[in-house]
Amino acid sequence: MLSHFDHLLPEVIFESVEILGGRCTGRFLALNAMENRVYDVEMEEGPHLVVKFYRPGRWSEPTIQTEHDFLKKVEAAEVPVVSPLADSTGNTLFKKDGISYAIFPKRPGRLEPELNKEQLMRLGRYLARIHNVGDSMKNLPRGQLTPQTYGRDSLKILVEQNVLVGNLANIYSQLVGEVVDRVEPLFEGQETTLLHGDCHAGNILWRGDEPYFIDFDDMLYAPPVQDFWMMIGGDDEYAMKNRDILIDAYLEIRDFDERTWKLVEPLRALRMIYFNAWIANRKEDGAFKQAFPHFGTESYWQQQVENLSGQLERIKSQLSKDH
Repeated sequence: MLSHFDHLLPEVIFESVEILGGRCTGRFLALNAMENRVYDVEMEEGPHLVVKFYRPGRWSEPTIQTEHDFLKKVEAAEVPVVSPLADSTGNTLFKKDGISYAIFPKRPGRLEPELNKEQLMRLGRYLARIHNVGDSMKNLPRGQLTPQTYGRDSLKILVEQNVLVGNLANIYSQLVGEVVDRVEPLFEGQETTLLHGDCHAGNILWRGDEPYFIDFDDMLYAPPVQDFWMMIGGDDEYAMKNRDILIDAYLEIRDFDERTWKLVEPLRALRMIYFNAWIANRKEDGAFKQAFPHFGTESYWQQQVENLSGQLERIKSQLSKDH
């Protein structure tokens, strides 16, 4: 996994954007993004453009192209998203000095910490449309969210990267194994669709009461409930009230298997494991060193053991109730 964007100098950024025509003024702003490198570029004429350089070694070109094709179809389904711009031949994926990149229109928006009923209903209907589009795109080169990919494969990365420390390495590895063993049967036979995958509140921006979805970088095949639990966030009374509003609006357009709510705690545990592997693969990147300065330390893994142990207990409690 390559992890550096050292040669993305200003002139490289400007040359990359100008392939669509027009000239940059020379002013640009690095946007808050860790996985990729994203820049807001001012143009001499017309609105600002946003250029996104994809992390080398993470996705193949067909995998990125699937994201672009998905966004176009979602947009055609009248869901507010930000689709990449195309050149005169219809291409949306470009390459500069070995790095794949795309150019997007700039769409300002705000984060909404608390949503009213109307906003939640809009989100529910849009999410249903997104998932309907996902149903139409089968067997494409995107990942699968399973206990194997997010659990065992993530643990393998942590071992290979040699970031687990001391006795905590064995404890954490055993915890991951137990989590995966317990939740694997729950995923057997579950229907999946191509979906956002990282649909938390930070990836939904608002203009007035109209939302738009951003950052489909982690889109993959998963049970539809994946997007719900991330959008809802917690499990307190307030979150459950919001969940009911979301699902009621979703059901106006698309069916939902209520039995899959039992996957929420397993999915939460798998994301915790996957998140550590995600950091481990990028631990030499300066942005990650700054964001996670204690990653790999004994205190870090002690906290992870405590968090995953607590999540395992939640899963055990749920499984005992189901039986």
